[in-house]
Amino acid sequence: MTTASQGSGLVEAAASTAESAPMGWVARLGLTARAVIYLVMGWLAIVVALGGRAKVDQRGALTELLNKPLGTVLVIVMLLGFVAYALWRFSEAAFGVDGDTSMAVRAKSLLRGLAYSIFAVGAVLLLLGAREPQAKEQAELARTTLDIPGGQWILGLFGAAIAVAGVIMIVEGFTTAFLKYFDYLPAGRRKAVVLLGRIGTVARGLVFLIAGGLVVIGALSRDPSRAGGINEVVQTTLDQPMGAALVFMMGAGLLIFGAYGLAEAAWRRVPNGQSS
Repeated sequence: MTTASQGSGLVEAAASTAESAPMGWVARLGLTARAVIYLVMGWLAIVVALGGRAKVDQRGALTELLNKPLGTVLVIVMLLGFVAYALWRFSEAAFGVDGDTSMAVRAKSLLRGLAYSIFAVGAVLLLLGAREPQAKEQAELARTTLDIPGGQWILGLFGAAIAVAGVIMIVEGFTTAFLKYFDYLPAGRRKAVVLLGRIGTVARGLVFLIAGGLVVIGALSRDPSRAGGINEVVQTTLDQPMGAALVFMMGAGLLIFGAYGLAEAAWRRVPNGQSS
């Protein structure tokens, strides 16, 4: 067998794996982990809105789980879920999504895979004893970026990219673009998916839009503390008129997105080893 034919065989095997039933189960595990992390972040935002103290981000959510009975087991399961989600998205980046092999679709899956790889690393560090707040780490990274030549532009463009991602989520929520993955569902379940998906995706998009905007403001003002992610969004919103009520609604929106995520994990069309 020639080197070229061996390479072709490996690519075909990888593509077959990406469309296999086991990859479908990997996707569902990853979607479940994503849903759980948003459910916990939504609940933490509501706790803050009601006067409590919490870090409303992925690290804060994992820390909350770690402090529960069997917390280590819970975080390990979440770690496996993040890895599963990343693997599924990387397979989409390599071979496309539902037959769509455009660069835009692949790039989106690649970025999602990279994001959840970072979450997986964060979960490992937490299990190893790291307790540094995620917002502080993000602010330190922003400070380091600002100190390099062109750092202001780099940070500003990164914030703009997050904000654009938020706008895309808002549009997808309003237009229910996500329904293409649920086209086989009966009408009753589709209605539930539309309700949860529209409200939850728009709420999540608004959080991303504000987070990205704060990073841009931080770049323009050379204030790295603005690059604190979701937790910075919560704290900034609290300082506004009716801030507690707005944070409560934000938390409710993230909870709804988490519920939509569970619907995705249960009902979304994923690889199943059968040709479409």
